[in-house]
Amino acid sequence: MKWRIGDVTVTKIVEMEVTGGSRFILPQATYEEVLPIKWLQPHFADERGRLKMSIHALVIEAPGGGKNGQRIVVDTCLGNDKQSRRIPTWNNLNLPFLADLEAAGFPRDSIDTVLCTHLHVDHVGWNTMLVDGTNGTKKWVPTFPKARYLMGRVEFAHWRQAHERPDMEAVFADSVKPVYDAGMVDLVETDHRITNEIGLIPTVGHTPGHVSVLIRSKGEEALITGDFMHHPCQIAHPEWCSAADSDPMLGQQTRERMLEELSGRPVLVIGTHFAGATASRIVKDGNAYRMDI
Repeated sequence: MKWRIGDVTVTKIVEMEVTGGSRFILPQATYEEVLPIKWLQPHFADERGRLKMSIHALVIEAPGGGKNGQRIVVDTCLGNDKQSRRIPTWNNLNLPFLADLEAAGFPRDSIDTVLCTHLHVDHVGWNTMLVDGTNGTKKWVPTFPKARYLMGRVEFAHWRQAHERPDMEAVFADSVKPVYDAGMVDLVETDHRITNEIGLIPTVGHTPGHVSVLIRSKGEEALITGDFMHHPCQIAHPEWCSAADSDPMLGQQTRERMLEELSGRPVLVIGTHFAGATASRIVKDGNAYRMDI
């Protein structure tokens, strides 16, 4: 799936998609509450009211850089061979993500930049890959050998000290620290500009340093959400908070502010976990909002 915004192209590379089993992340999104939101079907929910969700990376191609322009991977999914994940089915994955990335025209050594909207488990996994080391051991190495990895300064500092979350300690150890130790990380502010067309905007609440990605080119705009919204049902119900939000009240305030702003102009909203169509404009729907699929 691919979208064009002026001179910028965004391509979706799926690691996995699931239907149902999402109550752990959005507890208020019961089948009974989801079914009346008819516009969620068929892309974002099924006929029973089960949510459809996707874990995918988004590859931005922008002007500048080498012969291929600038190639930026936004969020790197779960990754293979990882351990100590809070969700057991996310351990020891063996998925063809890198092969799919290359088949789409993006071999890993062609990537210039890796951008993490935040440092949760499903956004940093392919930052690293497991390779053979010395004496029969294995080691984690940066997956994208020619890339600079952009991480928020506030976000990085928070999770570096998050000793109350053993699962996040494991994520930091195998998917963040090896890249940092290799000298490949640039710690940036929440309003950092990457290229003339691409910049970050702060959308905090889900995590302390969470950002979204704003693309502007030739009078067109797009926004890659990150996790200030996990699922389009939160467009209809911005008060539905994720169980993973570090500050649920602030997360709700961010959603309400962003939905008001986005519905006021023609912005293509590309959801980081939105399945199916994944992207569209957001428009007013009575006292709420919906995606204009």
